[in-house]
Amino acid sequence: MLRTKVSDIQVYLVETRIKGNFADSTRNVETIGYVIVEITTNDGLKGIGTTYHEVGGEAIREMVLKGIGPKILGRNPFETESIYEEIFHYMRGVGRKGLAFCAYSAIDIALWDIKAQMVGLPLYRLLGGSRTELPIYASGGWTSYSKDELVAEALDMVAKGYKQIKLKVGVDGGRNLGEDVARIQAVRNAIGPKIGLMVDANNAFTAATAIQLAERLEELDILFFEEPVFADDIPGLSRFRSMSRTPVGTGEHEYTRFGVRDLLINNAVDYLQCDITRCGGVTEMQKIIAMTQAWNIYFAPHGMEYMHMHVLSPAPNGIFLERLFMFEEVSNIAFIDPPMPKNGILTIPETPGIGLKLNYDRLTT
Repeated sequence: MLRTKVSDIQVYLVETRIKGNFADSTRNVETIGYVIVEITTNDGLKGIGTTYHEVGGEAIREMVLKGIGPKILGRNPFETESIYEEIFHYMRGVGRKGLAFCAYSAIDIALWDIKAQMVGLPLYRLLGGSRTELPIYASGGWTSYSKDELVAEALDMVAKGYKQIKLKVGVDGGRNLGEDVARIQAVRNAIGPKIGLMVDANNAFTAATAIQLAERLEELDILFFEEPVFADDIPGLSRFRSMSRTPVGTGEHEYTRFGVRDLLINNAVDYLQCDITRCGGVTEMQKIIAMTQAWNIYFAPHGMEYMHMHVLSPAPNGIFLERLFMFEEVSNIAFIDPPMPKNGILTIPETPGIGLKLNYDRLTT
């Protein structure tokens, strides 16, 4: 085990153009893709890690191949803490957030995939987990949809067995609260009172406006309100949380435990939504989850359910995974027979490691 060394790193890109009119409150989404890092060891083991992009996939690939990858060649995959610390400081001028940290996150996940394979365990068991069946919610409902299209997608989510769903708010760039209320009211009327309903503003509002909207939606039993203000507006998040009865979700745009620390000490979050493919991989996510436990808040990671399922399993405050409908096509391109949710539950494969197989015929370097 100690003789195992990283011998090769490959990077694959898979990208698909979004079919249809996908826009949230602040931008149009035209493409979605994965950057997949595959690490091979001198004894033939292969581990994979993934990050995603809407822009910048090629830049992430180059950062892996030319910036970070050469630093881990010859290293033992079990040295994840040492490697993380070294690369964190190596990237400090360009990589405490953003594309460089996405690149390292995929590398770290791949190393953990190898570690779990080396001991013959699914990753969730190596991390101390026992839950194999995890709640997962459906996520979509773009502001570019008409009200009828929004209701139709919500009903489709429920028909597929999801017990919780999340839809977008922030119509007309956040300048039409009346339409937001009417749309979410129409969805609640259609799906009934027993389906959990969340809303996501994608950074659309000021704190004052978001508080107004939350008050108008309060009778619709909203589970949480995601990113009501700009992600870096921690005072605004704190103000929303202190003045609204609706819990706040945020964190997908934080990249390390230091950003999470600031959310926590400023009382700015109820559902922490960090993304393992951005925040530093399994190594950093374990620290982040521990912090959420210390603050007694929920851990509800952002998208990328196949990367998150293993870290959610051992987390006692890990409430559910998120399945972003817009990722479904690219996941089916990248992986062979990935696990599929059934009745709002995702079951973790018992295969050693992460348990995913790459579809090499459909990947490009």
